[in-house]
Amino acid sequence: MLWPVTVVGAAAGFALAHLPGAILGALVGQAVDRRLDLHGWAQMWARICGRGGLEEEQLLFVLLGRLAKADGRVLDSHIAQARGEMTLLGLDEPARQRAIAAFGRGKAGKDSLRGPLRRLHDQPTTAEGLLRACWRMAWADGRIGPNEQQLLLDWGNWLGWAAPRVRGLGGEYAPASRTLANPTDAYTKALHLLGVTADSELEQIKRAYRRLLSRHHPDKLQGMGASPAQVRAATERTRELHSAFEVIRRRRGF
Repeated sequence: MLWPVTVVGAAAGFALAHLPGAILGALVGQAVDRRLDLHGWAQMWARICGRGGLEEEQLLFVLLGRLAKADGRVLDSHIAQARGEMTLLGLDEPARQRAIAAFGRGKAGKDSLRGPLRRLHDQPTTAEGLLRACWRMAWADGRIGPNEQQLLLDWGNWLGWAAPRVRGLGGEYAPASRTLANPTDAYTKALHLLGVTADSELEQIKRAYRRLLSRHHPDKLQGMGASPAQVRAATERTRELHSAFEVIRRRRGF
């Protein structure tokens, strides 16, 4: 691994104060490299030119693009899944265009994702939402390739998830697990949880889902002096909402 600022710091330090300066410059440069998550000259140059950072709305689709390309070829099912995520998020046309660009950026595979994901370490709901979307993309073609699985384990680790927990989440989206023992009962419970009916329009269902997610978002509680028990309860409620929406989404085919 090449640490560009480390090299620059060592060279500048040597020019100013020979070996002691080189050592000090290298140490300072390494701290900067780690802080900015820089792993090469191209990445450093992109940061200097203002092209290196990933905004939060870009991150999801960069991840999805990386997964779609992970095992060699982007399939129609991957494209359809990406479009489905845009619909799920209710993106307008400008936002969809940004998402498409981020998806293409992810396919290119040039972004380091460690830093952006680690910054979400203390946002459990956001982290879970990202991983769920990534598992949906990974299963879009009906199978999980080794590269996809390794990416998901790495990303989960950077988000603060242990490997068994990441795999367990992925199991919820495996084709075999989509046949429920009592699918009608699960669908009815999901509708009840979101406060909608079997006749509700797609937009009504999505609005209800987003409204409940916003109301029960544990990240909001953490900044309001909530107890650990309250945060855990909100996290569990959010997980239930995610699962309910997924049941409805599969049943209704959107």
